[in-house]
Amino acid sequence: MGKLFGSLYIYIILSLLILTGAVEKLWPHKEGEQAILLQEEFSQSIALLLNTPNGLAQVKAHYPTEVFAAVDVLFLQEQHQQLANQQGVISFNQQQQAYWSFLLGDEIVRVGPIDVVSATFDSSWPYFIMLLLISVPIGLWSFLLLRDFNQLQQACKTMAAPEQANFVTGYSSVLLPITDLLQALQQRIKQLLSSQKELTSAVSHEFRTPLARLKFAIAMIEEDDLHEAQYAYLDGMKRDITELEALVSEMLKFAQMDRETPKLNYSSVDLVELTQQLVKKLQQGDKPKFKFMGESALVCQCDSHFITRALQNLIGNAIKYADQVIEVRFTLVGSLLQVTLSDDGIGIAEQDWPQVFKPFIRLDKSRDKEKGGFGLGLAIVEKIVHWHQGEIIVQQGPLVGASFMITIPLKPSLN
Repeated sequence: MGKLFGSLYIYIILSLLILTGAVEKLWPHKEGEQAILLQEEFSQSIALLLNTPNGLAQVKAHYPTEVFAAVDVLFLQEQHQQLANQQGVISFNQQQQAYWSFLLGDEIVRVGPIDVVSATFDSSWPYFIMLLLISVPIGLWSFLLLRDFNQLQQACKTMAAPEQANFVTGYSSVLLPITDLLQALQQRIKQLLSSQKELTSAVSHEFRTPLARLKFAIAMIEEDDLHEAQYAYLDGMKRDITELEALVSEMLKFAQMDRETPKLNYSSVDLVELTQQLVKKLQQGDKPKFKFMGESALVCQCDSHFITRALQNLIGNAIKYADQVIEVRFTLVGSLLQVTLSDDGIGIAEQDWPQVFKPFIRLDKSRDKEKGGFGLGLAIVEKIVHWHQGEIIVQQGPLVGASFMITIPLKPSLN
């Protein structure tokens, strides 16, 4: 920041110096102007000088001077009185030049002409010149600053993971202290994410060991003769162990997605066809009924593996909470395509919409064993959509239940 404010300070100082010099050159103070403002003092000084030995010669040495016979020059009565009192009489010619006349014996000494007109540059050009002298440097300085800010902004926008950020702007940049700070923060974030990765992996793997022991112990117990109630209790334990194993697996998958952006393998995928295939795979029986609306084919460039995972999570959620109908709408808006899934289930309260995509958040209406989940499905969907330079929102749909809309570009930027 010191470099930024230092450059601004130097520019202001230099601008003031240039402005002061330009004003002095373009609008100088004229000697005649000063004489007009101080004509009484000027007249007295010249009169006293003329009454000294060699006074006339000294006046001639400094000012244009002419000497006339007093009878050859006509003056008004008031001017005769001024001359008699050893005062100068001022007059002007057609060029607005000033003359001072003094009585010296029986002669009139006329001093002048002296220019008292305005500066020669009486036009708007000096203003434009001064404007250029000030605006061109500040324009250049602002351009360089804007260029560096744009580079920094682009680096932040394209950063999908901390290791992908490129905050280098060059040593000459005024934003160098800021980029240095961002690079230091980047290294700190990498260290924290690495620590999180190690902790998550270690905890998840440590969970698996006692879970395996519990499964083995339950299998050993089942070999003995047990009462019906004991078998029911063991079945509950098995379900709990299975749920814990699923949780560990989901935690590891989400931690990997949250930690880094994978390299996407783009290919042409028809989302309408892909969605229909997933519905056939996930739907059990005839209910809920799926209604496909909008475009009959939407081909885009995407990673089929991750897009399949995102659509599978959304369709699975819709099947869990729908009552009778699930509506799937495909829409093409310019270079963007939209996939909207709406169900007629219990829905999501509008005040809960900001919490939907947060990991491990399960709203009150979904906290039951049958419909369960760990609150990671929608968080994973949001990650995948963002990798494809798109967005997902929850909104008020055409049915009474929840409605999710995915928007992704047909051809994402590969930069």
